[in-house]
Amino acid sequence: MKKVDKSKKKKILFISSMGGHLNELVQLKPLMDKYDSMLITEKNETTEYLKKEFDNVKYLRYGTKSNKLKYIYIFGMNIIDSFINVWSFRPDVIITTGTHTAVPTCYIGKIFGAKVVFIETFANIKSKTVSGKLVYPIADKFIVQWESMKEKYKKSDYWGWIF
Repeated sequence: MKKVDKSKKKKILFISSMGGHLNELVQLKPLMDKYDSMLITEKNETTEYLKKEFDNVKYLRYGTKSNKLKYIYIFGMNIIDSFINVWSFRPDVIITTGTHTAVPTCYIGKIFGAKVVFIETFANIKSKTVSGKLVYPIADKFIVQWESMKEKYKKSDYWGWIF
């Protein structure tokens, strides 16, 4: 099999939190393989397998909102790590399925000239997510997986389910 020179390909950063958002995002693996890609998610025992399946994986700290003070610290550290990841990778495009982990990366990427593609989660049929509301104003492409969500996000595109 001929090795493709990734230096001439578009750079795409894929980011989401772990869990369902990540499960949706990894459905885009054929797209990840087609471009010079970086995958970013939170690190714990359920996401360590990604290093074996993807060429370029970076991890952010995992934190829940159950301990507010610890969450604020972790969120702040993740913003710093997101800045470093965007600065070093210099993506042309950021694709995300959302949550708190992805929002700062989208804004940082936008500052550096990246296009932002947000895919609203399959789990929401009738209501907007917090990350969707935060990224919608800066998204170059906003994709919904349910036709009913077009009413919530007027400038979105309905593409159906990604899995």
